[in-house]
Amino acid sequence: MPYPDRHAYPDRFYPVVDSVAWVARLALLGAGTIQLRAKNLDDAGALQIVTDALEVIKGTDAKLVVNDYWRAAIVAGAKHLHLGQEDLVDADLNEIRKAGLTLGISTHDDEELATALAAKPDYIALGPIFPTTLKSMRFAPQGIPKITEWKKRIGNIPLVAIGGIKFEQSAEIYAAGADSIAVVSDVTQNADPDARVRQWLGQNAEAA
Repeated sequence: MPYPDRHAYPDRFYPVVDSVAWVARLALLGAGTIQLRAKNLDDAGALQIVTDALEVIKGTDAKLVVNDYWRAAIVAGAKHLHLGQEDLVDADLNEIRKAGLTLGISTHDDEELATALAAKPDYIALGPIFPTTLKSMRFAPQGIPKITEWKKRIGNIPLVAIGGIKFEQSAEIYAAGADSIAVVSDVTQNADPDARVRQWLGQNAEAA
């Protein structure tokens, strides 16, 4: 590993994308943790996309986090999994742990945090921090102070902030207690995604 002193899993910059092409692009740019979040696939489609994504990161330092498709993740030999609260209801946590997968869980309120903590996750994601256009949100924006409050509550478990976050806000969000920032549109909808990714990664190098 070229960065022995790098932040532990998940990396401080944590892009979330929906295609193998994006995974490949980010891995080549040097992203350390990349989540593949592709929706509405059947079992065969899920297995195919996870297998392809694992293939494109070979030879890079990237870790692939599979969103939702825990069976495909196990079969394909993935190492990292992320589940939303709905996914968690249907997932077999024993199978997931037996397969050696790390587990990150999304949370939006106190009840979901309690559910997530009961599953003994490797990290907890809190969102949306800011309003986000990506999906219709049942939950109001959490705001930056909530990050500090939740980090105190979960202690050593890494806290990932997600939801409408731009690079310009990152210093404040890390300072509030986030260990990692998950980024979607700030990269994928950017006019120059590669430059934006380098900006995020450069800032991480300074912080490391």
